Parts: sequence; structure tokens; C-alpha cells
Amino acid sequence: MEFDYIIAGAGSAGCVLANRLSASGRYQVLLLEAGPKDRYPWLHIPIGYAKTMFHPRYNWRYYTEPDPGMNGRSIYWPRGKVLGGSSAINGLIYVRGQAEDYESWAHMGNKGWSWREVLPYFIRSERNVRGADSFHGGTGPQGVSDIGMPNTLAQAFIDACAEAGVPKNSDFNGESQEGAGPYQLITWKGRRCSSATGYLKPARSRKNLFIETDAQVCRIKFSGTRANAVVFSQRGKMKTAVARREVILSAGALQSPQLLQLSGIGDATTLRNLGIDVLLDRPQVGQNLQDHLQIRVMHRCNEPLTTNDDLRSWSRKIGMAVQYVAKRAGPMAVGINQAGAFVRTRADLERPDIQFHFAALSSDLPGSPLHDFSGFTSSVCQLRPTSRGHLKITSNDPLARPEIHPGYLSTEEDQKTVVAALQVTRRIAQQPALARFIVEEYKPGFDTQTDEALLEFARNNGVTIFHPAGTCRMGIDDNAIVDPSLKVKGVTGLRVVDCSIMPTLVSGNTHAPAVMIAEKAADMILNSV
Repeated sequence: MEFDYIIAGAGSAGCVLANRLSASGRYQVLLLEAGPKDRYPWLHIPIGYAKTMFHPRYNWRYYTEPDPGMNGRSIYWPRGKVLGGSSAINGLIYVRGQAEDYESWAHMGNKGWSWREVLPYFIRSERNVRGADSFHGGTGPQGVSDIGMPNTLAQAFIDACAEAGVPKNSDFNGESQEGAGPYQLITWKGRRCSSATGYLKPARSRKNLFIETDAQVCRIKFSGTRANAVVFSQRGKMKTAVARREVILSAGALQSPQLLQLSGIGDATTLRNLGIDVLLDRPQVGQNLQDHLQIRVMHRCNEPLTTNDDLRSWSRKIGMAVQYVAKRAGPMAVGINQAGAFVRTRADLERPDIQFHFAALSSDLPGSPLHDFSGFTSSVCQLRPTSRGHLKITSNDPLARPEIHPGYLSTEEDQKTVVAALQVTRRIAQQPALARFIVEEYKPGFDTQTDEALLEFARNNGVTIFHPAGTCRMGIDDNAIVDPSLKVKGVTGLRVVDCSIMPTLVSGNTHAPAVMIAEKAADMILNSV
């Protein structure tokens, strides 16, 4: 089997590349996905998030190593294993980050990655229900929709933020991100619009696009230092596909560095000890791991206005189902988090440093069974953590899970920010608009008052918000893994195109940036031919 381009991973970025690289009809494109096709109905229903959070068929279900910053806890890290990748199972939030994020990338020497230069790719990708303007696209593959009628509690959260001095903001992807308001979601006409739905589905009939599912990429083969083939396992058989032009890794921030290491690009000592021939001694592969750590503050509610209440009532559940089937509307059409906010923890900061996701439900962990009382959750995360982790392979077996060391709360700055974030959360909850619905703070509880106690709560209860990035860092320095054109340094014919290339984590959710990265990469690839 020979192709011009081979893409490893059909997630947020890989589906974009498959569409754009095959669009002209000039190139033979192979897209490999370790998971199955996206036929499971709950992958397409926005509220289906809870059904896929732990599903072994559609989720890699990673766990981190015991993390010192989390008091030795191992943290569950879900990742999509299906056409669409994590865009098929995520929380649906459409947020691009802050302009300053991309300006900082450019200031690091990454030419072409300034806000002015990446904005056109965000716009090109987007089909916003509000139509096109200077910040938004109206005809792109990525459907973006409004919540519709916000939940009563979600609106109360927005109003409480305003009472606490946080301005209202109806568009987090417009001129300014700061403020509180309803999120826009990657949905269209009441259904999830994953990258598989938005980008891959329209391209599936192309004769020059080949899509293989249940195809686990095992390693990249090289001729000298040129990547020229991919070895993959499919339904018990080992297969090899030859790439005439390029191999592109879009396997995500965990598996793209894993594949580089399995292919001989990584720390030489580690690779030799695992019996892997060293192609390039690159100890930085898998380093620079960053993630958003969410701390969930939960309240008991004095009125039956929550999803907890909806799902305890058969009549409400039937009503929700009827509303969705008949009109593609209601709670099943909007997902978990309906409102959010981008807030500064200190007045002297130039831009927001924390983000809120507000959900009119409560549970011990994301995706776990809901509490048997009326409850809601204000989840808060630090947008630009200074803590860094790493991952590494521990076997030459491509099916063996890599070790994931997130490094949460390993810096004093992050520790101070998480305490400040919890204090801001409480200040918002104390405002009249939200306080009138509160019976009590369920967690952490008002016996948790000191800075030390709040930090300890964060260590004992913090979880990922599913945004790993940075493990194949883009840069012009010797330690960077890819250059600004996303080519892997030291070899030819190989690129990485996903969130692993981020030098620093963006200030927000990562799906939209992953799509942008792939849109820009497709242009760079096609313009270099």
C-alpha cells in the first residue's frame, strides 16, 4: 500500500488534515485510527458525554502515575478512541484562547503563529450559527452553536459574576475573552459536530481518501533519516503502508510522543534499555507536558432545578427525550457546561488567569453517577499553569500504556493561583443572584477556610479538565521537537500536527486550537509541494 500522505490519528486535527489534503484529488491520503467508526448514538447526542467518559470501546481510559502534587493520587485521563478522537467525547466547549497566547508563541521565534496569522484559520474552520464577521466564519466545516435558553442556575451564575465585578460577555471568541456568559458549543442542529462529523463525513466518498479504523499505529519506519512508512496493527494483522511524501502524527499529546519514542526518537538511554534502535537522541520528546487542573466547588441547591433532579424523575427523563427527538432541543442538546467565565484573580493582572465551567449538576467525579440531591458545580482551572510534567514509554510494545507524570501544582505560582481561584469561586457564590439558590457549600465546605486547607483540598480533589498539550514542543531552539512548520527536527518526511506542538498551553479549551493547528498545517503542507 502506497500513499502520498499517511495520517496517524483521526481526532480533532487528523480529520481536518484528511479533508484538506484530499480535497484537490491530487494526493492519495491514508487516515489511520486505532478506534472504531463513530456509529455509537451517544457520540452524537450532546448529553452523551456521560455515556462515553468511561466507555472502553471509545475511550483510551488513561491514568496518570501517582502524582506528588495530588498527594500521590492517580488521575483518570480520558482520551477519545474513535473517529473524531476526543472531539467525539469532549465537553463540547468552543473556545480559542487569548490573542496573547499566540503572540507569545510568535515571540518565542515561531514565525507564522501570531494571533493575526492564526485568526484566519479559526475563521475558515468555523460555521457559526451567528454568521460571519471579523472574528467568525459562517460557512466552515466546524459547526458552532449557542446554548439557547440557559438553565436558570447557569443564568444565575452569570448574573452573580456581574455582581462580583466580572463583566458579562456574550462571545468569548470575539474582541475580548474576559467576562462571564454562555458558552458556544461544537454542535449543529442539536447534534455534536466532532471533527469526524464536520470534516471527515463530507470527504468520505472521495476516491483518494482511505480511512482505516481499528488500526493501531505501532511505529514509523525510516530510510536513513527519512520517514517513509508506517507499521500498524489491524484486527490481529501487522500491516505496512508506504508514504511517498509525508507521515503526519496527529495522535494527540500522549500518543504522538509515544510513537516518536517507539520509532527511535527520544531519550537514547531509555530507548536502548527497551531494545529500541536509536534514530535520534531527543530527551525532550514527552517533556513539557501541560494540562488544565480543574477544582470543582459543589453546592446543594434549594430548588429542583438541576440535572440531578431531571434524571431522578422518569417523567422529566421522558420529557427530555421527547423534546430532543421532536425538536433536537432541551437539556439533551446542550451538554454539561452551559455557562463560564474568564476572570483575573488579581486586579494587577493584564488578562484573565482562571476559567470557570458551570454545570447544573453535581457528582463526585466528572462522568460519575450524579448525587441524590439537587446540586450544581462551579469548576475552576488555572489557564496558564507553570507546572510541567512528562510522559515516557516503558516498553517497546506499542499497546503498553506510557507513564504519565502530570506534575500538577509543582510550582509555588500554581499553588497560589489555585487558592486564589477557590476564593474567587466563593466570592461569586456569595452574590445575591446565586446565593438565593444555595443551601450549603457541599465541597470543600465552609470548614475549609485557610490557604493551607484550600490548597490541600485542591490536592485531594483536583482532576484533569482534559487538555494535555506541549509534549512535542514547537520552537527554533535545539530542544524543540518540531520547527514552526511542524516538521520533526533531525529527520525529513515527518510532521506532528496536534496539541502536542503547543509551546505553552492556550488559555481555554483545546479543541478549537487543535482544529486551527491542522488547518494551518494543511496550508503549509500543500504550499510546500
